[in-house]
Amino acid sequence: MSELTERLTTGRSQATTGRPRVVIIGGGFGGLNAARSLAHVPVDVTVVDRRNHHLFQPLLYQVALAVLSPADIAQPIRTILRHQSNAEVLMDEVVAIDVSARQVALASGSRLNYDYLAVATGATHSYFGNDQWEPLAPGLKNIEDAIEIRRRVLLAFELAERQMVETGSHPTLNFVVVGGGPTGVELAGAISDIAQLYMRHDFRHIDPSKSRVLLLDGGSRILAAYPPDLSAKAEAELKRLRVEVHTKMQVTGVGPGWVEANGQRIEAVVTLWAAGVQASPLGRLLGAPLDKRGCVMVDDRLNPPGLPEVFVIGDLAHFEQDGHQVPGVAQPAMQMGDHIGKIIAADLAGRSRPAFRYFDKGDMATIGRMSAVAKVEWPFKAHMSGFPAWFTWVTIHIFFLIGFRNRISVLLSWAWTYFTFSRGARLITGDQTLPGWKEQPAKSPPGAKAAD
Repeated sequence: MSELTERLTTGRSQATTGRPRVVIIGGGFGGLNAARSLAHVPVDVTVVDRRNHHLFQPLLYQVALAVLSPADIAQPIRTILRHQSNAEVLMDEVVAIDVSARQVALASGSRLNYDYLAVATGATHSYFGNDQWEPLAPGLKNIEDAIEIRRRVLLAFELAERQMVETGSHPTLNFVVVGGGPTGVELAGAISDIAQLYMRHDFRHIDPSKSRVLLLDGGSRILAAYPPDLSAKAEAELKRLRVEVHTKMQVTGVGPGWVEANGQRIEAVVTLWAAGVQASPLGRLLGAPLDKRGCVMVDDRLNPPGLPEVFVIGDLAHFEQDGHQVPGVAQPAMQMGDHIGKIIAADLAGRSRPAFRYFDKGDMATIGRMSAVAKVEWPFKAHMSGFPAWFTWVTIHIFFLIGFRNRISVLLSWAWTYFTFSRGARLITGDQTLPGWKEQPAKSPPGAKAAD
């Protein structure tokens, strides 16, 4: 018996069915696709996630900027897997992993035995050692983040309107987005859309269109992972939307109501962070080699060294193909999840494990209401921008939304927004304070025109 076979057949948890148990940590793209790939494999699947829902993260920024409601892009994990008889879902948090005993410890105090373990807990924000900036500049990784960003952006306009009535002036409405990757570009374009189009008739005493949106990036160009021509087109489109794009700007400080970059202090009524990510800390529990972002190094079977029964996928995995690291986005995570089913099925059938290879279909990012850039790799190769890229983006994202109701809801919401310039999800929840908001002294009687 080979070492691999021995490790996979000795000490199995043997669930009540007598079949191997597969524990999947994380209900994102990787974890969910891993569970689904095992639907017809003779194993028992347990999905563990500290939240009860699967989130369609590529559309999260549209919740943050009040285009969509959270329910449009999220669905309960157990609802998605309700017809899969060999799968169960536990809403809990993993606090420890014992790879020698093949056990997972949960925050509730329970322990799960496993024969196979898939870790797909993704990534979180990285402030490059400046975690004190997080309360002042929230990032965007989950629904809670999106709701907080929505609160801050909408509240800035509301507070400005109130101060105009009370004092005749208000602070300059500068919205600063740090990071010129896809999330930063999408956030900056969407904020500009809100200010220029959707809120222009909603206020009586301020002019939202006079607000400023600044996108700061430390590199030489935005969307650095995209081809240079698409990066240039994205910057031109942002400038058309009156977004001020500043490259080679290293942020060295974030405070209440300001950002410091290249020695310059920029007033910011709202600061948003899209500059970096780091791997989920759960990867450290495996005791496997990590890269500088905390991602677990895996081979072409998606295993950390010496752990053939453990799979690490999605943003948490450092997998290299053709000399380059596969990006931590949705498509690789989904393909990795699907591949886990193939590997486990091969093990149980006594076949050799197939190697994983990522099939790159392309990347795309939206820029405002009707524009996007896209690098298409399949079914044909092309660089697209403007409305054609945006239409492609809409079609692909609606297609991949989980659940028929979600697709119809998103489509109707977009159509309504397009034709009426309205926002149906423009709700402010929580308190009515913003970091660094400055109360203005009275300058003129109520009813005065907005300050620039």
